[in-house]
Amino acid sequence: MAASGIIFIGFVLLHMYGNLKAFSGHDAYNEYAEHLRTIGEPMLPREGLLWIIRAVLIVSLVVHVYSAAKLWRRSNHARTQRYVVKKNLASSFSSRWMRWGGLTILLFLIWHLVNFTIGKVNVSGGATNDPYNLLVDTFDTWWMTIIYLVAMFALGMHLHHGVWSSAQTLGLTNNARARRNAKALGWIVAVVIAGGFSLVPIFVLAGVITK
Repeated sequence: MAASGIIFIGFVLLHMYGNLKAFSGHDAYNEYAEHLRTIGEPMLPREGLLWIIRAVLIVSLVVHVYSAAKLWRRSNHARTQRYVVKKNLASSFSSRWMRWGGLTILLFLIWHLVNFTIGKVNVSGGATNDPYNLLVDTFDTWWMTIIYLVAMFALGMHLHHGVWSSAQTLGLTNNARARRNAKALGWIVAVVIAGGFSLVPIFVLAGVITK
């Protein structure tokens, strides 16, 4: 679970950087989107690297979800009788919300792929091959932006605990200083990624990023 999570952290960092190209305008954003399709040519066919990345992400997603389900079952089998009084004095909100946050992200991922990758359908119901216009049309609708921001909150909480949990799994929290550093890194990664993703929809809705 830690290994697949690290792969996703690397991906969302790069994806966030690409999203921020929207601040450079229509042509810069679309040039970036086109560049992703041509990386590796002529050694690779058009979109060859994209499909390799997609395959790695699909495998990582299956591994991540399977690991989560297995850990959940293991946790339930470890204590078959529920606590009479359950107090979460030592756990953080992000750790307690990990499963529901993961489910929220998974549902959002399906919606996101239908909207931006598979269907490429804007809110008016028509298909478009212009990535920048699709982005602006999507986030110019307030409820679409709300959905996105809620998902980014879930992603931030997931990353916050996920970074700490991964560090612990990999044996990087064997002393107090290392544990503090892991927790601080979790907050930094969560704020940078979730905050970076949130900037574009907020500025589209505010009318700063326009067609």
